[in-house]
Amino acid sequence: MLSLLKQKRLLGDAFWALAGQLVSALALLAGTRMLTELVAPDVFGYVALLSGFVALGVAVFSYPFICAGMRMLPECNNQQQRFALHQAVFGLTARSTALAMAVLLLGGAVSCYVNDSEIGLYALTGLLLAVTVRRELGIQLLIGERRQRGASFWQTTDSLLRPLLAIGMVYWAGPNPGAILLGYIVASVASNTLWSIVHGADSESRSASQPRLIAQLRRSVWVYALPLIPMEMIFWVNGVGDRYVIGYFLSAADVGLYAAVYTIINEAFNRSAMVLLRTFQPAYFHAFAGGNGREAFAVLKFWLSAIVALGVVGTGLVLLCKSWVADLLLAQSYHSAVGLMPAIAMGSALHALGTVVAQPLLAKKNTKAVLKGRLCGAVAAAVSLPLLVALYGLPGAAIANPVYFGIEALVLALLAKPWRKPTGMHRVAIATMAADLNPAPLSNS
Repeated sequence: MLSLLKQKRLLGDAFWALAGQLVSALALLAGTRMLTELVAPDVFGYVALLSGFVALGVAVFSYPFICAGMRMLPECNNQQQRFALHQAVFGLTARSTALAMAVLLLGGAVSCYVNDSEIGLYALTGLLLAVTVRRELGIQLLIGERRQRGASFWQTTDSLLRPLLAIGMVYWAGPNPGAILLGYIVASVASNTLWSIVHGADSESRSASQPRLIAQLRRSVWVYALPLIPMEMIFWVNGVGDRYVIGYFLSAADVGLYAAVYTIINEAFNRSAMVLLRTFQPAYFHAFAGGNGREAFAVLKFWLSAIVALGVVGTGLVLLCKSWVADLLLAQSYHSAVGLMPAIAMGSALHALGTVVAQPLLAKKNTKAVLKGRLCGAVAAAVSLPLLVALYGLPGAAIANPVYFGIEALVLALLAKPWRKPTGMHRVAIATMAADLNPAPLSNS
């Protein structure tokens, strides 16, 4: 009976994860199609470069703390401990995001002085960073609690509103980067406000916080997150750095062509892999935290099989249907980049595989080993990207994708050894930490 209940819950998680990712992907693809009809490749490329700064801020200044919160949530035994963990993660994330916004504005001021750019665009980018971090914090902590339905509704609302309001702003203010960024900001403010109120109402009965427990949890989050900070920087370089290399060697219009094609192909793989991640990662972490090695290994094995099948089938479909995909999802002025699709697809598949094979290291809280694997991928990207772009232009950037993501996945697999069954496991709980801070009273007998 217990096995059946777990299976039903896993299927429920899979359903809501799939629904959220599917609707979000369709909204993104439709929005990309309409935006490429409305704005020229150089405008789209400029937005892509500014969005890359947002991705950097989320990855380096907030996601390590969010990731730590997701990993530690299964170790919480009651609502009070979960609330304390939320407070610890939220406080660290808010302070680090404020620092990221300050750094971004400072960099924007320097850029304006050197290149005569618009400081207003950097201010909008900073605001977009803040609302994006708030969205990711809310969604990821809901996923960590296995509340997939709430996470899917939040993500879907944001994904639908962003392209709609960006397109509306372009019609209102003209085809310029500021209009698109402002549309994204207003969309996320509306979505975040709505779902923060909804889930805040769900949590009105939370117990009073424990400052000492929050302080200790904050230290634990730091220990887990610290190695992830350089790792997420590396992750950003591997995932977004190519557009800056293209901008340096080629032009903003080439960035726009590459970013449009990359968005379509990578999002198809990324959303599919995210469905699997949101379905299996919470179950894997719960089994691991509970000391159930056999169940954890079974979940990981099924997850790996699914991600390999996704990569093989997806890359084959892109190779066969790339022209049809371009006709459906890109304006005619972007069709010159259709030949980049197969290589980008292969890189995206290898990137998804690397994320899954690294899960045993994350479950063991061995983030330093994950950092080594990501570092190898970053070194490969730093060598291959400039070389191939300089030699082959835009196709070189696409060819570099499977090179550095393949090296990264191979190194992570050798470090994590996901084919080995975990041994010597035992249950770990934040309850132990709480008990140390609040010892039971001595008996008078």
